[in-house]
Amino acid sequence: MPLRDAPPAPDKLISQIAASRPATVADYMAAANAHYYATRDPLGAAGDFTTAPEISQMFGEMIGVWIADLWSRAGSPAFRYIELGPGRGTLAADALRVMARFGCAPQGVHLVETSPALRQAQRARLPGAEHHDEVDALPDDLPLIIVANEFFDALPVHQYVRTAGGWRERMVERREGALGAVAGEVPAETSVPASLRGTPEGTIVETAPASAAIMQRCAFRLARQGGAMLAIDYGYAGPAAGDTLQAVKAHRFADPFADPGEADLTAHVDFAALADVARRAGVAASALATQGAWLRRLGIDARLQSLAATAPDRADELQGQRDRLVEPKAMGDLFKAMAFTAPHWPTPAGFEGDAA
Repeated sequence: MPLRDAPPAPDKLISQIAASRPATVADYMAAANAHYYATRDPLGAAGDFTTAPEISQMFGEMIGVWIADLWSRAGSPAFRYIELGPGRGTLAADALRVMARFGCAPQGVHLVETSPALRQAQRARLPGAEHHDEVDALPDDLPLIIVANEFFDALPVHQYVRTAGGWRERMVERREGALGAVAGEVPAETSVPASLRGTPEGTIVETAPASAAIMQRCAFRLARQGGAMLAIDYGYAGPAAGDTLQAVKAHRFADPFADPGEADLTAHVDFAALADVARRAGVAASALATQGAWLRRLGIDARLQSLAATAPDRADELQGQRDRLVEPKAMGDLFKAMAFTAPHWPTPAGFEGDAA
């Protein structure tokens, strides 16, 4: 499937905003990220940020264990491995290697990715994988096991602010030569969750209809075809108020409006909203787990000991990788995990004891 048309260059994006009415935060975020991901490999020391699979092989390996366990308890059916926003393909390569040890071999690897640079990196690690621009293009003949690691956070969010005149959507416009977000003019009360409409003036609330739409498409597929989905991202169980839009450039936080298309724009994921969409589509949603607790339950500490015994000269390095993934002051608490399963599929491992 061909890639979509190239997104506008950053200077064109700025001129479009300056020459016309202000853009919503969601439209701005979508355009900026489309250009950003289409024009570079953003990962690693030379890029702007590092994801969990790039920190340690143990992360992808634990996902491989999770899939193999679920597949076995589901009766070992034929299935397809799907990954949304698979980065360089590192997670899939590590997971598939572990899955193979248990005889868990998918009938094809399918990657939803539009970035030419990242597609190239994925082909190097995953020869034979098929690429798709969107979820709707995925095969519909077998159960799907879908992995979405740090995928939903890069999808656009709408922002609403409570003003003296009521709720208004935040718009991106150019003032005095710089871009920034300001309150729009059109009332937006109905766009804000009812439980948050009474919050004080100045409160910002985010919604993510793009994330909900993709979650719905995935859930409909699971309900029809069978399978499961694992989503891992930094986020929360909403509804909750707060401005979480952020930019990362060269491994440092940056102004989200300073260099459109030249920094990674993300926002925290509302897992409760994703769960609600999935349940309405007939798919079960697990409790929400912290990444650290989930990885420990799957056996990351035992895997650490095994790797350290094989390579004792790397013991400290491996311990540091584990701590970065698991410890609360690192990624352990900020990042969350949630599973979604088709009717009649078993309850996935790793979510025991967490609040719903």
